[in-house]
Amino acid sequence: MEKRLFTSECVTCGHPDKVADAISDAILDACLQQDSGSRVACETMVTTNFCLICGEITTKAQVDYPAVAREAIRRIGYVYPGDGFDADTVEIQCRIHTQSADIALGTNDEVGGAGDQGMMFGGACTQTPELMPLPAALARALCNRLTACVRENDLLRPDGKTQVTVEFGEDGKVLGIDTVVVSIMHSASFAMEELRHYIREGVIAPVLKQYGFDIQDVPHIHINPTGNFVIGGPNGDTGLTGRKIIVDTYGGYFSHGGGAFSGKDPTKVDRSAAYMARYMAKNLVAAGLATQVQVQLAYAIGVAQPVSLRVESFGTGVVSDEQLTELLRKTCDLTPAGIIRKLNLRRPIYAATASEGHFGVADRPWEQTDLAETLKALV
Repeated sequence: MEKRLFTSECVTCGHPDKVADAISDAILDACLQQDSGSRVACETMVTTNFCLICGEITTKAQVDYPAVAREAIRRIGYVYPGDGFDADTVEIQCRIHTQSADIALGTNDEVGGAGDQGMMFGGACTQTPELMPLPAALARALCNRLTACVRENDLLRPDGKTQVTVEFGEDGKVLGIDTVVVSIMHSASFAMEELRHYIREGVIAPVLKQYGFDIQDVPHIHINPTGNFVIGGPNGDTGLTGRKIIVDTYGGYFSHGGGAFSGKDPTKVDRSAAYMARYMAKNLVAAGLATQVQVQLAYAIGVAQPVSLRVESFGTGVVSDEQLTELLRKTCDLTPAGIIRKLNLRRPIYAATASEGHFGVADRPWEQTDLAETLKALV
């Protein structure tokens, strides 16, 4: 019988696209630190020893954008001048202007409308303790462990990727891990055989054990399958803000509306409504009302209330999807202002999301399950 496989990937904070995300979110945090009402839409591009920061920022904050960018690059670990991209020597240019006055007409605090049209999705399931799909959770955990190893081992560099393939039964239950792929940038002096042993025993084995799996039971493991990975980071590939939207969400297991998160303040529903959709989906699952849930929201620019709300439980709900949708309508304020208040989003909390992940991280406000008991009682 054909295997039922599903694969998700993730990238480390040193991947070129995530470097760009980290810079954009660091600038957002710097603005919110001084002015909680900052309107930020910051885009970054990085390549060999060059960084371009663009976008629309309306704020009372006085921010040294290049200095913030250099510190973000330094935190990631690009501090080696010979690697073609480092915090001290990278050239940084800024092309930033204020938010469009036309957009502001419908999104200012008095009107409170959505900053753009679009649809956002959130999901949750019982495959992991954090109520995330297992392939995405494992790929993310492997990346976070790689990042920790980069800080512990001078022979590793920040750019890396992971990919996990999980085998599912016909009933959707997890049967096991089929394939793990890990690639990590490294110093030329790190011998490949030694590197592969280090990653197998120091990264893959402990992460799989954390989720209840034994590395000996995984039939396919690929570590730096092309061999050397010495040229990497922005020196090896150009990075852009918002290009890792599947990595940032559920690894393709749930739908994605197409909007990126990093560099956007919470009035942008691409970000805040996606966080709210995750919060609602997770609370429905935590309440025991379904074992797998996807929530969709959609907005029109300048209009506060969403134009649609939809819950899909894939046949796992204890009540109908229509009833689950009505529960959320009764308990959640889904206007941009209501979401911001509920999740306390006008704070400098975003830089960590670019490097550690947006979902499945316990201290994120949208990961709380404080609504679960209310939902359960209403049913």
